[in-house]
Amino acid sequence: MVKKQAVVIYEKDNVATCVDHIPAGTTISFFRGSQAESLTVCQDIPLGHKVALIPIAQSSHVVKYGESIGAATIDIQPGQHVHVHNMESQRGRGDLDTDKEGSR
Repeated sequence: MVKKQAVVIYEKDNVATCVDHIPAGTTISFFRGSQAESLTVCQDIPLGHKVALIPIAQSSHVVKYGESIGAATIDIQPGQHVHVHNMESQRGRGDLDTDKEGSR
């Protein structure tokens, strides 16, 4: 039986959430749908944080829960930690609202 170390909610997600602290160099196991998969992480991934499953190009969507949760601020490679240092939310961002006074 494969021990699940990360969770992929929807098959189209490009990140998984780690269910434990994962040290760099560790090969983790997870399920995408009913398919068991594995990936070697190249950075420490803290408990509850995301790891990239596929390459995510700068400005591309980071997809979790089957929905975009933000955009990559740099190119992200499989196995890299995905968090506020390399992605930013695109929701609820008053600073991105071009109709807001003071942003013209």
